[in-house]
Amino acid sequence: MKEYNIEKIRNICLAGHGGSGKTSLAEAMLFNAGATNRLGSVDDGNTVSDYREEEIEHRISMNLTPLYCEWNDHDLHVLDTPGYSDFTSEVHCAMRVTDNVAIVVKAIEGIEVETERAWEYADQYGLPRMVVVNLLDKEHADFFDALGRLQERFGTQAVPVQIPIGEADGFSGVVDLVAMEAVTFEGGDGKGKRSEIPGELADQAEEYREKLLETVAESDDELLEVYFEEGALTDEQLLEGLRKGVKDGTIYPVLATCASANIGVSGVMDAAAAYMVSPADRPPVTATPSGGDEEVVLDPDASGPLAALVFKTVSEAHIGELTYFRVFSGEIKHGGDVYNSTKNTSERFGQIYHTNGHARNELNVIRAGEIGATVKLKDTHTGDALSTRQKSFGLEWVDFAEPVANVAILPKSKDDEEKISTGLSRLHEEDPSFTFRYNSEIKQLILAGAGEMHLDLIVERLSRRFGVEVEMVQPRIPYREAIKGKSEAQGRFKRQSGGRGQFGDVWLRVEPRQRGEGYEFDNGIVGGAVPSRFIPAVDKGIQEAMVEGVMAKYPVVDLKATLYDGSFHTVDSSEMAFKVAASMGFKKAFMEARPVLLEPIYEVDVVVPEDYMGDVMGDLSSRRGRILGMSPRGSNQVVRAEVPLAELYRYSTVLRSITHGRGSHARKFVRYEEMPREIETKVIEESKTMEEE
Repeated sequence: MKEYNIEKIRNICLAGHGGSGKTSLAEAMLFNAGATNRLGSVDDGNTVSDYREEEIEHRISMNLTPLYCEWNDHDLHVLDTPGYSDFTSEVHCAMRVTDNVAIVVKAIEGIEVETERAWEYADQYGLPRMVVVNLLDKEHADFFDALGRLQERFGTQAVPVQIPIGEADGFSGVVDLVAMEAVTFEGGDGKGKRSEIPGELADQAEEYREKLLETVAESDDELLEVYFEEGALTDEQLLEGLRKGVKDGTIYPVLATCASANIGVSGVMDAAAAYMVSPADRPPVTATPSGGDEEVVLDPDASGPLAALVFKTVSEAHIGELTYFRVFSGEIKHGGDVYNSTKNTSERFGQIYHTNGHARNELNVIRAGEIGATVKLKDTHTGDALSTRQKSFGLEWVDFAEPVANVAILPKSKDDEEKISTGLSRLHEEDPSFTFRYNSEIKQLILAGAGEMHLDLIVERLSRRFGVEVEMVQPRIPYREAIKGKSEAQGRFKRQSGGRGQFGDVWLRVEPRQRGEGYEFDNGIVGGAVPSRFIPAVDKGIQEAMVEGVMAKYPVVDLKATLYDGSFHTVDSSEMAFKVAASMGFKKAFMEARPVLLEPIYEVDVVVPEDYMGDVMGDLSSRRGRILGMSPRGSNQVVRAEVPLAELYRYSTVLRSITHGRGSHARKFVRYEEMPREIETKVIEESKTMEEE
C-alpha cells in the first residue's frame, strides 16, 4: 500500500460549461496514470465517469463522479462534474469537499454561463483554481483569443504557464513556459516528448515567459523586490511563487489541451502536482460539537478526531447504495464503527474503496484529506456528517438553490400511487436538490428541480430503479380570488323538518384590503341582533367559504368582512345554522363586489450572453412579462423581468433552445396580481369543466 503523505494529495474538481470536455480530460488523466488501459469517448458512451445508463444514453454528465489515480508520486482525487445548469447542485457538492478547481473552457466559445457560475462557486468556497483551455484541435480554435477573454473577465492573474504549438488540426503540443521547453504529443498515449522550443515560437515564448514572471513577482512582495533588482527570477523562485500565488488565489495558471486526443493532458497533471494545493495547505475545517454552540477548528491530521462529510450517495446495481465521503480530520478504517452525528445513529463501515466508475479498489483506511467510498450503510445519506460517538461534530453542508422548474406527476397505474412516494423519498436522499410534495390546494403531487432536464432525470430514475411509470403534466396554477368593490348581502338559513329546526340570519358587508393584508373580520353587531355566542360561527363560516372560493374554487384573499345585522330564533338558532348563513351571505356579497381572479407573479433573472438579449426579451414579452431592467454580470447580461407563473412552464427548455444552452435563469415569487379579463374567463371555464368531471 502506498505510504500516506497528506502533502502529496491533490483534490481537484473539474468544472465548467457543458461540452467543454471535462469528462474527456478526466478520461485522459486516468489513462495517462495507468488507472485504465484504454481511452474512452463520451460519444461512444464508454468513459469511466459517465457510466450510468442515463449518461450513456444522453451523452452528457448528469452526476458528480469521484475518480482516483497516482501521478508523479502524488494522489489525485478528481471530481468530474456536470456542466449543465440543471445539475449545478452536483458542482456544489463537489466544491464543498475539494481543495482545488480546474475550470475547463472551450477554445472557441471561451467564457460561457456555466463557466461564470463555476467561477462564482469557486469564489464562494474560497478555492484555488487553474484554467484549462480545451478543444484546441477544433477549426477556428484560438488559445490567445480565449486567454484575452479570460483576462478581461478574471484579470491578468489568469496567466498562461503554457502556450500551444500549432493551431486547429495542427495543434500538437505546448511550450512549457516554466521549463522553457517544447512538449509534443503523438499517437494519443499522452507521453509528451520534450525538446527545444521551435524557432518560430521562440520570441512568443519569451514574451509570455516574461508576463508569467511579472505576474508571479507581483503576487509576492519579496519576489517583486528580487525581480526589480535582478530583472529575473530563478526557476526555483518561479515555482515557489507559482505555488504561493495559486494557494493565495492571486494566480490562476492557464493551460492548453485537446483532451479527446490526449494532447497536453499530462501537463495538466504535472501542474496539479506542482502548483495546486494539498489538504494541508487549506484552512482547517470548522465543526460544531454535538450539544455545543461554539465552533471548533480541526486540523487536517490523520491522528485527530474524526470529522468526515458524505457528499454523494448513489444506488448501484448489485451492490446497493454507494456512499462517497471526504475525511477532513482523523481516519476511517475498514470494519470500523462510525457515528453519524446528523442522524444520531451508528454505522459499521465494511469495505472502503477508491472508485473509478464501476471499478473499486479496496482499502484498509481512508485518512484526513482523502476521498473514499463505502457500501451498504443503513441510514447515512448525502450531507450527513460522520465522527465518533465520543467526539461528535456537525459539519456545514450545501444550501441548494431554489428550484426553477415544476411538474405535476400522475401514476399511470393506481397500484403505483404508494410506490411513487417511496421511490421519490429514496431518490431525494441521494439528490437533496429536488423537492416533492402533495399540494392539497391544487390536488397534485408536485416535483420541483433545477430544470426540466433535472425533472426528466428524476422521472427516468423512478422508472428504471423502482418500476414506477408516471405521466408529467403542467401543474395547476394556485390562483386567488379577491374583490375590488364594496357590497352588502343577507345570508339566511332556515330549515324545518319536524322537531327542532335550524335558523340563522346575518347581514354582511365586504370590502377590499390592500394586497397582502389578508382577511379581517369585524363584529359590528349592536343591541344583540346576533347573540355573541354565535359570532365566532359567523367568522368561521366566512373563512370556510373563502378557502373554497366563489368564482372558480380558488382561495379568497385580502378582504374585510363586517357582520352588522341579523336575527335569531331562541330555539332553532345554532352555531351550525349561523355558520351556513354566513357562508351563504358571504358568497352573495362577494359576487356583487366586483370580484377578480389574481395570478402569482414571479421575478425572473435571466443570465445570457449579449448576443441573445433581443431574443430572450422578445420571448419574455410574449409571455406577458414586464422587463424591469438589464445589468452586466461578467461577460454576460442579466435581464430582470416579472412574469406570470402560468407562462413559465418548461421555460428552462425554451431558454436553452433560444440561447443554444448558454442561458440560465432563477425565479422567485413576488406577489399576486389581477389577470387580464380574457384569461380570467378562460380560467373560470376550465375550473367549471374540472368540477363537472
